[in-house]
Amino acid sequence: MVSSSTKRCDWAGTDPIYVRYHDEEWGVPCHDEHRLFEMLILEGAQAGLSWITILKKRQRYRELYRGFDPALVAGFDTRKKRQLLGDAGIVRNRLKIESSIMNAKLFLELQTDCGSFDEYIWGQVDGEPIRNRPRSMKDVPASTPLSDKISKDLRRRGFKFVGSTIMYAYMQSIGIVDDHLRSCIRGS
Repeated sequence: MVSSSTKRCDWAGTDPIYVRYHDEEWGVPCHDEHRLFEMLILEGAQAGLSWITILKKRQRYRELYRGFDPALVAGFDTRKKRQLLGDAGIVRNRLKIESSIMNAKLFLELQTDCGSFDEYIWGQVDGEPIRNRPRSMKDVPASTPLSDKISKDLRRRGFKFVGSTIMYAYMQSIGIVDDHLRSCIRGS
């Protein structure tokens, strides 16, 4: 972690959780299947909420979602759903919880179809991250034709909470897209 006087993207602010996420994860290429699944679930949970809310609940998600092992999450039953709905440590939205379990099953199917989710998602960019280096956050889009394409394909496969804006944020969170500002320590 670098000092608080270090220039970062404006959204990172000063909250240590946000700063750590900005400095260590956002825009960093990820190829770990569990983390790819984790970020897919967390980005869906974030819909309509602030990202800092999700980051503050992340550890509890990791505990309840068994380290984001998609095979374990796919097996969650009615009792586990009730437990999730009753736990204030996560976002207690029935649709988001049910979709996370369905998305786990579909994630496993996609792994079977494509060899891995990593191969599927990184295949969208031929394995090379997109580095935009915008001058300001106003230059960072909410969605792109690529996020539209991925969203459409995942929805066709049955995934939920994977709209184009969510998918663009997902691509940033796993490093397919690196939108660190030119003035940011990570953007230079």
